[in-house]
Amino acid sequence: MAARSSSLSFAMRTVVVSLLWVALAGCAAVQDRQKQEDAEWAATAPVEPAVQPQANGSIYHDMQNMELFNDARAHRIGDILTINLVEAMQASKKSETTTSKSDKVNAAAPEILGHSLSVGGGAAANSALTTANSFDGAGSSTQSNQLNGQLTVTVAQRLSNSNLLVRGEKWLTINQGQELIRISGIVRAQDIGQDNSVDSTRVADAHITYAGRGTLDSANTQGWLAKFFNSKWMPF
Repeated sequence: MAARSSSLSFAMRTVVVSLLWVALAGCAAVQDRQKQEDAEWAATAPVEPAVQPQANGSIYHDMQNMELFNDARAHRIGDILTINLVEAMQASKKSETTTSKSDKVNAAAPEILGHSLSVGGGAAANSALTTANSFDGAGSSTQSNQLNGQLTVTVAQRLSNSNLLVRGEKWLTINQGQELIRISGIVRAQDIGQDNSVDSTRVADAHITYAGRGTLDSANTQGWLAKFFNSKWMPF
């Protein structure tokens, strides 16, 4: 009886330790995912000009940085620009293949010196060979997506041709989940509107990411066993 009690006690301790280990690992994973922010996507600070002593004028002071001929549109490193997300893509593909082939070969009974060759006292029968095969195949695929909204980014680099490399991200934490949207690309200064915004369709080499993390994301993610049954490695 004592040995059985000791065995049960050891099993209970093992189960408790295992559950605590899984819980701690889960907490660490959640904490790591919440703190996982790429420094590359951090807001770009403007370049601070070198401070040079300037003489004070009676009307205009050079250090006040008054720009009489520039508007408020982004054009320098660190400036803010609003991207209007107007993405709508549709794609469809359809293919059909049909092939067929048939062959027929007839062979008359053989003759020797004008006389039909006999088999077992009777004339040899004619022979014929016929083959036929066919193939029908069809496939179709349709995909569509749409993304609307606004995202404010910063100018990360001003290229030699006056184009602007912009990037930015937005994190939304709602209840037990997080929503992430990122965009990066190259914008022409001429495409920026008077309201300091540009449509995402005018962004070259655009990389747009919209993803989620948390409870809803986990609920919409297949487990490893379900992925196996839906993978190409499943023989059935």
